[in-house]
Amino acid sequence: MNIMVTGGAGFIGRWVVKKLLLEGHQVVALDDLSNGRPLNIEEFSGNPAFSFIRGDIKDRALLADVFQDNFDLVYHMAASINVQDSIDDPRTTFDNDVTGTFNVLEECKQKRIKMLFMSTCMVYERSMDEGGITEKDPVKPASPYAASKLSGEALTLSYYYAYGLPTVVVRPFNTYGPFQKASGEGGVVAIFIDKDLKGETLNIYGDGTQTRDLLYVEDCADFVIKAGMDSRADGQILNAGLGRDVSVNELAKLICADSKRIVHVPHIHPQSEIQKLLCNYNKAQGLLGWKPQVSLEVGLQKTREWIEKSAYPFSQG
Repeated sequence: MNIMVTGGAGFIGRWVVKKLLLEGHQVVALDDLSNGRPLNIEEFSGNPAFSFIRGDIKDRALLADVFQDNFDLVYHMAASINVQDSIDDPRTTFDNDVTGTFNVLEECKQKRIKMLFMSTCMVYERSMDEGGITEKDPVKPASPYAASKLSGEALTLSYYYAYGLPTVVVRPFNTYGPFQKASGEGGVVAIFIDKDLKGETLNIYGDGTQTRDLLYVEDCADFVIKAGMDSRADGQILNAGLGRDVSVNELAKLICADSKRIVHVPHIHPQSEIQKLLCNYNKAQGLLGWKPQVSLEVGLQKTREWIEKSAYPFSQG
């Protein structure tokens, strides 16, 4: 297939690109590099099946030109992803995550191309029971980021219902692994491991009792690809996670053996915190036959080993 991945130089995007290339597809990665990095896709540079376009999904003329290539499928993963940034500057997040998504959908509609929209578990309110969050559980736009993602979801599904365009919305839970930045707020695993290796303090926002369902990035990429490829996912919203949550306090202890280097600091945006995130992925398992393959302990070890041998300054850029 001929496939485009927007945000293809990003953390999850580069893993989707990698796996698509391994499966023998032609892949075009479109990224403005505001969050993605050239180093993430460096290993694909000599692959004749891969091409990279530096560009912005808000640029309608650029998109029209790029879509002259007849794609069979679009994985739309380009987005502003930082919660605090969205609180400080909601317009940028809205422009990227809503207007940008609309632009991509319009191109897909004209060419009748299936589009997968990458959403987030941050749209949910919280896990209400031990069975975990299902796709039918309440959502809560507690930040402009979450609101923009919910808007993007609604737009994506509206093109399915209004125009019969095959689309799917995916909500991965807290994804981590090699190539994630050890900066910002989203990459808690990368940040903690990087700090631990440097002998620095691990800062926990709030009391640390908030839980996260941590999904290893290669499992996430497998899920995203399956959801895009399988027509049974059309018109659906699908969760993906490990199905196990861990408190941030417990996570810090798993990563750092020295409890004296684990400290609590005031939360930067307590109003947008989700206290308990636990994924129920039964729908994805039933529809796609997907389930995670990498345990938390194995995933943490794989991530630590990658950070240790990383050939470039991991915590920068």
